[in-house]
Amino acid sequence: MSRYVTSKCGVVVLHQELEGGNTALLWPDGVHLNDIGCNLRTRYTNDRYHRMGDVTLGGILQLEPTRHIDLKDFTEEPGETLYYQSSPRLYRHYLAMLFAIEEINGRQDLLPNITLGYEIYNTKGLKRETVKSSMSLMTGGEVLVPNYVCRKGEDLVAIIGDLESSSTHKISQLIGLYHYPQISYGAMDPIFTDRVQFPHVYRTVPNQNYQHRAVVQLLRQFGWNWVGILSADDDSSERGSRDLKNLILSSGGCVEFMYTVSDNKQRESVAEKIQSSSAKVVIVNSDMALMISLVCTLRRMKSGKVWIFLSGLTYFQLSDVAHVPQVLNGSLTFLLHKGNIPGLREFIYNVTPYGHQEDYLLKEVWIDLFACYPVLANINGTIPALDPCYGNETLESVSLHLYDVVNFRIVHSIYTAVYIVAYCLHEMLLDKSHEISMGSSILLNRYLKRLHFTSGSGDDIYFNEDGEVTRLLELQNWLIKSSDSTEETYNALQDVQAIDVGTYNLSAPEDQRLVINDSQISWHHSFTRIPRSSCSESCEPGYRKRTESFHICCYSCIVCSEGEISNTSDADECVKCPEDHYSNEMRTSCLLKTTEFLSYDDGLGMCLALLSIILCMMTCAVLGIFWKYHQTPVVKANNQKISYVLLVSLLFSFLCSLLFIGRPMAITCLLRQSVFGIFFTVSVSCVLAKSFLVVLAFRATKPGSKLKDWVGSGVSISVVVLCSVGQLIISMVWLISSPPFPDYDLQSDSKKMILRCNEGSAVAFYILIGYMGLLSLFSFLVAFLVRKLPASYNEAQLITFSMLLVCSVWISFIPAYLSTKGKYMVAVEVFAILTSSAGLLGCIFIPKCYIILVTPEMNTRQRLTGKQ
Repeated sequence: MSRYVTSKCGVVVLHQELEGGNTALLWPDGVHLNDIGCNLRTRYTNDRYHRMGDVTLGGILQLEPTRHIDLKDFTEEPGETLYYQSSPRLYRHYLAMLFAIEEINGRQDLLPNITLGYEIYNTKGLKRETVKSSMSLMTGGEVLVPNYVCRKGEDLVAIIGDLESSSTHKISQLIGLYHYPQISYGAMDPIFTDRVQFPHVYRTVPNQNYQHRAVVQLLRQFGWNWVGILSADDDSSERGSRDLKNLILSSGGCVEFMYTVSDNKQRESVAEKIQSSSAKVVIVNSDMALMISLVCTLRRMKSGKVWIFLSGLTYFQLSDVAHVPQVLNGSLTFLLHKGNIPGLREFIYNVTPYGHQEDYLLKEVWIDLFACYPVLANINGTIPALDPCYGNETLESVSLHLYDVVNFRIVHSIYTAVYIVAYCLHEMLLDKSHEISMGSSILLNRYLKRLHFTSGSGDDIYFNEDGEVTRLLELQNWLIKSSDSTEETYNALQDVQAIDVGTYNLSAPEDQRLVINDSQISWHHSFTRIPRSSCSESCEPGYRKRTESFHICCYSCIVCSEGEISNTSDADECVKCPEDHYSNEMRTSCLLKTTEFLSYDDGLGMCLALLSIILCMMTCAVLGIFWKYHQTPVVKANNQKISYVLLVSLLFSFLCSLLFIGRPMAITCLLRQSVFGIFFTVSVSCVLAKSFLVVLAFRATKPGSKLKDWVGSGVSISVVVLCSVGQLIISMVWLISSPPFPDYDLQSDSKKMILRCNEGSAVAFYILIGYMGLLSLFSFLVAFLVRKLPASYNEAQLITFSMLLVCSVWISFIPAYLSTKGKYMVAVEVFAILTSSAGLLGCIFIPKCYIILVTPEMNTRQRLTGKQ
């Protein structure tokens, strides 16, 4: 006998087939079969485990690998083809849930006097089975009747499931309408963090965003900025791949390609594209079915790549494929942290088909592990290709590669999910205002949000604001031993090792979450060192990157400009050195600039200072000679007082040059230009006064000339004072408005700081120089006009030569001053001061000293007046 449901126009009818082909109407009354035309027939399948209890915990688990569906024309129920192999590892998920429930029922401190029952369905990885299982849990009977509960004496309080994100989403769309709490043990899609859309969905695994951040930190640690992404053809994988790509781009990396793989033909094409790509790192974001088929395709790849597996592959293990290709050697994968479940290992070892003859999955697992069929088990039909089992098989003898009872990852998630429900129910039991009865599932959501307890292994269990239990991620490295050097070689499971090489701690600070032991990682044999995956060669320190395409990772290397450095590889920009530093030739470090000024220790400064002192001594000697022979006609001629003033001003002009030598200080910068300008102006004014005196003296000798009253020292002094006052006013205005100050010239020389006196106002400086130049030019013109006077007044010729020299010096000073930098600029000005002052001293006074000292017979009034 069998039961089935028919429906038409929203009316649902439950039937039972009787012997003889008759059909009995079970529900509802008043509906006849003749009223129903075409109908959809849905039969109940026995892929479930059930045990009565005071409350029922639902389970929607994937206990078998994904099967292929034979889709036809939708006129009949789709059939199923053979799947790859049974999965002892997936079967452990059921055993973990069963163990947790039995352990809770045996405890007196947790849910006392309440028996926890279960109703577990096997989805086989099919969306159709997922929806059917959800309907069966809500209906509670063998027939799927929407909006009706046929369950008797049992209250469904929560549902645990499913493994994959896509099937978890299907479950939530159905049971979420009735506010049943749903705890997934493997779904990592970030979409479930939306607590508005999924208020009743919880997870005992972290969402995929944490894996993406772990991958980005992994890429950053090894310097991989040029990668590819491979995605399965489903909404969750594609959405996760897009999020991962955006995260990689925002962190400064680049994605060469992102392929979505669906059918076998497309996998071949994608494998060829991956083979020809320049990216050495490929991130696989897919489900388990794609991974298994991808492994088969990758066996023909020749070149080595670094494969990084994540997403749904957190529950993928090497035992899911019969052979592993060598191309996957050195791959990295992020897995959930292993959890400790005391007693589970022994519990699993004690489960045999001889004690659970009704468990058809256990029979398949037994056949798969021991290649025999249990003779005591009730197996429909015969299996002639297999030898019988006689009950002496032990799971302890099975390799951990095939039946892992140590590394509990997803198993630990299921175990934790069952205990979460138990602790919440216990809190409800302690709360006197609520009873565990019909409607407990709605109240359970309130307790899930504030859940916090410590597990038997010492872990703190609670849901964060996204409805997730925080867990560590482990980084594993696949080491595939090979006895053959060819790429086409693939190995059995015994030659494959998964080595823990790092962890990602979600609760640690962002920059300390990923911890990797580089020395334990074994790379593909095509890499002799840590693989490099980049679009362009690394830019060495001293260079910067210049992007040449829309990928920021594709660039050329340009040496840093002078004054800029980069002390890291692949620098985006060069860093400017501080103003008092300069870049070395390699452009990798900044060096402190040396301070430069015209010092006494410098050879040039020492020579100029020595020359200044010698000229000062010569001036003093001339002054002494004139003082000693002040009664002689040569000294008295042409205004003796003006000669003394001229000599004293020249003496101070020579001394002023010493203010330009040595370390510039505030007082020296303030005085040197203005003091020299004043004293040299006095000197030029004295020369001008002498020139006037020569003219007046010549004109006054003519009969009837009225200029005799003007011949004397008073006129000469007036000329000197008047011309000097002008320069004094210019200097005072300059010092008051914009005084000079010590300053560093950091631009003239890239490797030196030139300590100089900033003139404050360049206009004032050139006005001061210009005033002296105009005065010198005027003196030259006056002297030039009287150069052909009688020989008795030949001083006019000396003045002409001296002023010609002064004008030549200061005219050549301007271009020389502007074309030099640093201490040489100061040296040019000092040289101009000494040369012009020495010209006045030599041209005007040396001939007179010659007469006084060498030819004293010419030092008579008669010789000077030309009467002798």
